[in-house]
Amino acid sequence: MKRTVAILLVLACLPALAWMADSSEPADAEKNWPAWRGPHMTGVATQGNPPIEWSETKNIKWKVEIPGKGSSSPIVWGDRIFVSTAVPTEMRGAPKKKEEAASGGGGQIDMSRLPERVRRRMEGMSAEERQRFMQRMRRRGPRGLQPEFVHQFVLYAINRADGKILWKRVVQKELPHEGTHPTGTWASNSPVTDGEHVYAYFGSRGLYCFDMDGNLKWKKDFGDMRKRLTFGEGASPALHGDRIIVNWDHEGESFIVALDKKTGKELWRTERDESTSWATPVVVEHKGRKQIVTNATGKVRSYDFETGKLIWEAKGMTMNVIPTPVFSNGMVYVTSGFRGNALLAINLDKAKGDITDTDAVVWSFDRDTPYTPSPLLYDDTLYFLKRNNGVLSAFNARNGEAIFGPQRLEGVPNIYASPVGVAGRVYITGREGGVLVLKHGPEFEVLATNQLDDGFDASPAVAGNEIYLRGRKYLYRISED
Repeated sequence: MKRTVAILLVLACLPALAWMADSSEPADAEKNWPAWRGPHMTGVATQGNPPIEWSETKNIKWKVEIPGKGSSSPIVWGDRIFVSTAVPTEMRGAPKKKEEAASGGGGQIDMSRLPERVRRRMEGMSAEERQRFMQRMRRRGPRGLQPEFVHQFVLYAINRADGKILWKRVVQKELPHEGTHPTGTWASNSPVTDGEHVYAYFGSRGLYCFDMDGNLKWKKDFGDMRKRLTFGEGASPALHGDRIIVNWDHEGESFIVALDKKTGKELWRTERDESTSWATPVVVEHKGRKQIVTNATGKVRSYDFETGKLIWEAKGMTMNVIPTPVFSNGMVYVTSGFRGNALLAINLDKAKGDITDTDAVVWSFDRDTPYTPSPLLYDDTLYFLKRNNGVLSAFNARNGEAIFGPQRLEGVPNIYASPVGVAGRVYITGREGGVLVLKHGPEFEVLATNQLDDGFDASPAVAGNEIYLRGRKYLYRISED
């Protein structure tokens, strides 16, 4: 448990989509919340002044019930909010039949359909040893919540003023081919928008492009994921410039792919030697070059935005990587916190090739890092939670010096949602309905502790003077007017 310090800044962290605003992106993004981590994918709203205090009887403009289950975060553009969900029907069904890469019950194993990392482990084994190995692999799962009913996968457009549904689109109707985490959902990938189109991503159910009035423009099917322990899907796409990026990390052949956002045409695809991850990629621009940063168990990697070629990579993350990276001032920050702790601050000026244990890693930390919530990068302060617990640390993002923490947070003991920042405040949302509001600054100061009747796993959306909270049952608009 030690921390190494050098000179600049970098970090990244979780579960579900990506957007990176620069001079080429529309200025309207600043007034909206186009992706689950905001206009710059840092968790910060640069405009607005939402309430500090609320309850079920105070500063709730409206709340509407959202059918089904979903951990995806709402996004906001103009007069509407977009939210995705998975709605069970009364119809029971059988999963789609799949070819099995290796049944473990005898017969020939098709090695070509196994991930490279599994093939390497099986090198030199006899046919019998390979069968026993595959049987052990199958016995490890499934551990997730298994599907029983056919689901409708739905995108809603909701009127921002009164919470009324403007339109509803059922993009797919099927029995999920595998399970999800007992606390997860089959709609955990967040949508993203550029103000002209909204992109609804349901992982194995596909990616769908709609105009703002709900007209389908194109759709893309990437196949079916096989997630570790059938713990479900959750990474969201990254939208930037003329393309949309999907990272497809699972227990099969993993890849990252870029699509033309107007047509859905595949522009490039790069194979990844990775197991399951849930981290949303983030697009950054540094000194005129755009790159896509991905956080995963094997390595943190950066790819050229135009070609998909690898730029740099680094080891250092833990298993089951969920947090999404954050970026500012030439520095990237990545985190993970399952069965270990890892935080890397990477200087993009020096990042090329294998940067493991080089001076491109400006500072690192190996304690109290998040499992599910992504970090918040607010000005030069990096806020991050410990695992899924209400324990907060704040570091100087440039040099890695501790500002405060680990600080236990009263009222939010369990946290999946990622913290957000606006108007000099930090909002931290708990699974039991509590939201803690802190003063952004060098000292830990609680401004308010709020409680609602719902529970929250999705991250908040901030637009103007409003906060939108997507609960397990309701979507809330919190505002003073």
